Amino acid sequence: MINVKGTIMSSRDILSNPDIFSELLFEKMKHITLALEDLERHEFRYALNNLFPLGGWSLVKLDDLREIEERVNSRSFYDGIQIKPRVDDRIVLDDKIIELTNMLFVGLVTGVYTLEWVNTHFYFDVRGFFFLHRTQYFTENVLAHLGHQPYRQFEQKQKAFERYQSIGYRDFKEANNQVDVLFIEVVQKLILQRRTPILIAIAGPTAAGKTEIVERLNIFFEESGQKTTSIEMDNFLTDRDYREEKSIHTQGKQALHFDLLKTSLLQICQGHKITIPRYDFVYATSSHDLDGHLKPGCLPIEIEPADIIFIEGNFPFLLKELLPLIGIKVVYLTDDPIRLKRKWKRDIDYRKKYEPTYFRNRFFKDQYIMAQIAYIPQMETCDIVVDTTGAALWLTPEIAESLNH
Repeated sequence: MINVKGTIMSSRDILSNPDIFSELLFEKMKHITLALEDLERHEFRYALNNLFPLGGWSLVKLDDLREIEERVNSRSFYDGIQIKPRVDDRIVLDDKIIELTNMLFVGLVTGVYTLEWVNTHFYFDVRGFFFLHRTQYFTENVLAHLGHQPYRQFEQKQKAFERYQSIGYRDFKEANNQVDVLFIEVVQKLILQRRTPILIAIAGPTAAGKTEIVERLNIFFEESGQKTTSIEMDNFLTDRDYREEKSIHTQGKQALHFDLLKTSLLQICQGHKITIPRYDFVYATSSHDLDGHLKPGCLPIEIEPADIIFIEGNFPFLLKELLPLIGIKVVYLTDDPIRLKRKWKRDIDYRKKYEPTYFRNRFFKDQYIMAQIAYIPQMETCDIVVDTTGAALWLTPEIAESLNH
């Protein structure tokens, strides 16, 4: 039984009354996300109506907590998410995402799921109006690799973003400034220890801030009189048709002109100019054939030698054969809720890059998978983790000790 404005009502009665259900859910959701401060009750109801289940809220089945936790931590659950399901020739939100969101709504209103449990395992995106699973990047293996405590931590200024529905780069940059400045100082000290030419690999999820921090590093080192350049790993991809024919996943050396990549990194580390493949992202084809030879009529990319060479890609140090060549291995990390809000502003508002519902499905599907196959494994082998949301710089004990001497 639940007290509703002085009236004791059963869960069944509440679930059978959409108006009361919406009122109670709105109050509960204020404890899930501060971003609801920008919404009036009727605006919340408009969005909720889009998820109204066939047959009403009373027909939503509530699963056991353990069952839900196992599901959202299972690769098979995310593999089953469709990114372009269609109804009446319109992309719609995947059924599994709707089912999870509605289950959490009903569980919150009826008290079956506590606020603490929901907040521990999920976050709610107001603009997309759906729940997503919280990715735990700092696993036991990652913490052990990084010595269980950050090298230094600052005030967590990204907390101010909790009430935002989207985040622009200016606010994001200002919130991260202290940890970014320290990171640049640490990289500078490591370069002095390890000397140039040096390869620096910066991995991290989409919208974590990788491109922007590389730009800041470029400016810093060029102002210091050092020459910088970048190598995009995607340019070493083989033709997409070949990869699809052979069922080759892009997160591995089988998808790349790997021998060319390794040779190119060796040569530029020795101070030589290199010529690398050029990948056409429109036609999904490489300038080079499978034997590594330039195709007729294609143009490669020429890269001049430099003091500092940045390797750009999702998995630069997942490839064990490349590890000895990389001088500094970095994971630049921002928590999923912040990255999602950044992508709303950057990719939907400004770039007009995605259809919004396709974007919601894709983000929900990709974050868990990419964390498991790319980012967490690299956090277990990197030298530095920049945790912008936690405002913390993490170093391996060996790196920290070298900086203290």
